[in-house]
Order: sequence, then structure tokens, then C-alpha cells
Amino acid sequence: MVLLLTYPQEWRWAAAAVLLSQLMLMAAGLWPRSTCLGANLVRLPTAAVQRAELAITIDDGPDPEVTPQVLAILAQHGVRATFFCIGVRAAAHPELCLSILAAGHCIENHGARHPTLLSISGPTGWRREIMEGQHILQRITGQPPRFYRAVAGLRNPFLDPVLHGSGLRLASWTRRGFDTRERDPEKVLQRLTHQLAAGDILLLHDGNAARTPAGEALIVSVLPRLLDAIWARGLTPVTLAHACYLP
Repeated sequence: MVLLLTYPQEWRWAAAAVLLSQLMLMAAGLWPRSTCLGANLVRLPTAAVQRAELAITIDDGPDPEVTPQVLAILAQHGVRATFFCIGVRAAAHPELCLSILAAGHCIENHGARHPTLLSISGPTGWRREIMEGQHILQRITGQPPRFYRAVAGLRNPFLDPVLHGSGLRLASWTRRGFDTRERDPEKVLQRLTHQLAAGDILLLHDGNAARTPAGEALIVSVLPRLLDAIWARGLTPVTLAHACYLP
């Protein structure tokens, strides 16, 4: 601003610089795996990689139809996963949250209501959505979530200070199958297993799951074969808390 007052003839360059900085911030917020706006877990820590671990994370539930099927598949394979639950859905189906915990999985914070435009919120909007979700999930499970995942991974510079003040860690993913809109399970499976490696964080959905032409939830169709592929590569699925040495 001082330079602009001193050299008013350079206002075009100043305006261009401001516009460029805003575009860069917007781009960082639109890239779910970006670390430009603060700490962001997109791969497991080095120690987990050395142990040949990866994490399966499951978003947008719990869902009364799909979540029990997912839990049954995970139990059959002896696998533990991380469920990022939406507060209002958890409140509507607390028994499913308790089933998730009883099976040895972890429940983390995916916000209270999962609003589509949350990424354009200010500090108050972020704090309300995150903390309401935190309180709902803690009330149901008896333990506070340690991780938060933004809606579609989208965020802005106001999110990181809220997470820091709440003691939460932002967690995104390494690869996703787009199983909320893709109806072909083969394509979803290929996206998840392409160059699959230790340290990967995989994203699937039990809530808002797309359906195959036969009407089956994509995650139900894909998960058994995904787990077979994981074992075939000598990898072990763990929860985010386990990988990050959180009690």
C-alpha cells in the first residue's frame, strides 16, 4: 500500500499482484492435497511406510443400509478402517457409531452437516461446523475425534487456525476412487490400486455412495477386491490413529 501511494502510476502492477495472490490462495484451497494453507496429512508417517501400512478411510456416514455391509466386509478380512462421520447422521444412527467402535475402527470428524459451500466460510462458520461435529461425535462415542476431513477436501486460509485451536489434524488422502459418482466398480478399483503403495491413504464412501447398475453401493462392490489387492502387495491396513501413534 505504501508503494502504491508513493508510485500511484504503478496501480496496475499492484492490482495484478493482489489478484495473483488471491488466485494462488484459491488454487491452494481447491487442491485437497495441498499443504500451502497449513498442515495436511496426505500420506502416512515414515514409520508407517516402513511397516508397510496404509489407511482405508470411509466418509459421509454412517448410513443405515451401507455401513453394516461395510463393517461385515471389514470383519471378514480382519481389517480396521477410519470412518469420517457427519455429525447429524451420527446423531440419527448412534447405534452404528457404537458398532464401528466395537469392531475396532476409529471415528473421526467430517463436520456437523457437510455443507457444500463450507470452503467459502469465515472463521465463525468453520468453527461452528467443526466443533458441533466434534461435540456430537464425542457425546456418542465417549471420545473426541483427533482428525478432521474437509468437505471434498476444499478449504481456505481460515480453516487451519480453527483446527489448531481445536487440537484437530487435517487429513486428506493419497488416492480416491470417486465412488460417489462413478457407477463402474472396475474404474473405482483401478483408481484406488494404481501404483498402490505403503503410506497411502485411500478414500471411499459409505454415505452418499454411488450405485452400480445392479443397485449395489460402490464401496460394497469394490471393497472386497480392494482388500485382496492390498494383501497381495504385502500391505497392512491400519487406522490413522494407529499409523500416527495416537492412543
